[in-house]
Formats: sequence, structure tokens, C-alpha cells
Amino acid sequence: MTDAGPVLASQAPHAAFDPYAARVAASPVRFLYGLNPLAKLAAPIPAMVLLVFVRDAATPLAFLLLAYAILLVGVTFTKRLAAILLLAVPLGAVVIGFGFALWTDAARVDQSVVVWQIGGWTLYGGALAVGFATGLRLAAILALTLIAGLSTTGPDLVRASVQQLRVPYRIGYTALAAFRFVPRFGHELDVIRQAHRVRGAHGGRGPIAAVVRWFGYVVPLMAGAIRHAERVALAMDARAFGAHPDRTERYLVPFRARDAVFVVLFWATSAALFWLFFPWGLG
Repeated sequence: MTDAGPVLASQAPHAAFDPYAARVAASPVRFLYGLNPLAKLAAPIPAMVLLVFVRDAATPLAFLLLAYAILLVGVTFTKRLAAILLLAVPLGAVVIGFGFALWTDAARVDQSVVVWQIGGWTLYGGALAVGFATGLRLAAILALTLIAGLSTTGPDLVRASVQQLRVPYRIGYTALAAFRFVPRFGHELDVIRQAHRVRGAHGGRGPIAAVVRWFGYVVPLMAGAIRHAERVALAMDARAFGAHPDRTERYLVPFRARDAVFVVLFWATSAALFWLFFPWGLG
């Protein structure tokens, strides 16, 4: 990458393959992969903010179903994703809802129906309603974040921020380099583990042996991290990183008309749902 100043999108070299992150191969029906990351963030954010202030169960349930509908169409489903959406999220909502029901002040709901009573402790139906409304609210916010989280790579988000939000490239590409540290650490940790197994170091079973093994991984992992950081710093310095205010973009993440359409449609649907349920009780 060279410091040639800003270039037009039609003139800039465009790489069809992202060298920093594996692109998801999906049919055109899985439309979320083709949208700009900023559009997938901007669309659900207003609804997520407003969901913090609602207290009913119907509104977050409607947004939860909306997010699920978008994800069912927009992303490629795997067994892990199905387990998250169909098992982990509902189960988490139930657990959180029951937990908040136990913490709800009984004096505020003691006029509701009694669901469970043990000695002097009583669980009221109003407490369950408050708890499960909270659980649904958190589940809806989580599901809305998955719209961008399951269909966006970190490098694409950084590039879109640099190109559309005018985030300084010194910050953006530093974050881009940081994204590559995580998989590299995973690879180096795997190599260190294999080397320890070959040498028979820190053998044995039990928690003490596991702690000893992990302490044995720390020093070589830190040494590898320092070496990698030095190489990255030298490579960025060799490419005159930070010497000029702008850099030529090798990989473009444009904001197209379909991105604006997605944002407007999502905002309109969110407004319709809030108007339909009007969870603030002012009407």
C-alpha cells in the first residue's frame, strides 16, 4: 500500500479477495453479506437504544421475531448458529427472566396472583412478568446486534469506518493489524502445545497440572507476540505508514443504494412496531 493520496473509486485498485479475512461464500439470497457494515450497524441501533426504556414484553418480542426473520433470510445457517439462535438465546432469556423475577421487590407486585410460595417467601405473577419482560428485552437487543455481528468481518468494518466515516487511517489500520493478532495467537498457542506434548513437559492430570501447563505457555506466547509486533511495526514503517494524511485504498467497501434502502426500511419497521405497541403507556 503506497501513499498516493485519495483516489476515486473507479480508479482505485480493487481486490475481489480480502487477504485479512475469509469472505463468506453465500447465495444472493443471503443479502446481509453484501451490505455495508455501517448500514448493518446503523439500522438496528435506534431500536436497541429505545428497547432499553421499554418495560412490556410484547415490544421486545416483536423485535426479537424481526431480528430472527432477518437472520433466517440474510445469513447462512450452520449447526452452531442454529444452536445459538434456537437454544442459547431463548434459554438465556428464560434464565435471566426467572432471575430478575426473584430479585423483583415483592411489595411492588403483591397485588398480583401468587405463583409459588415457600414459607414466608412468595413469588408473584407480577414479578414473573417483570422478569421475563427484562429477559425478552435483553434477548431482543442481543438478536439485533447479531444482524451485523454474524455477517460482518472486522476488517470490513474498519475499512468502512475509514472510507465512509473518515476515521483516521492511522487508527483504522492499527485496528486492522490488531485483528490479525488473535488468529495468530491461536496458531502460536497450538504450536506451543504441540511442542510441549512432544517434549513431555508438564504432563499429568488435574487442576494443578493444568495451571502449570498454562504457566508454561505464557512465556513463549509473550515472546512470539513481541516478535510479531516488531515485524508488523517494521512492515508498517517500511510502507511509510503515517507519513501522509491519506492512503490509497486497495480494498473498497462502498456504501450503495441498497444499504440506504435497508437502513430506511429497518427504521420504518422499527417505528411502526413502536407505534403499534407504544410501550411507554402515554396514549
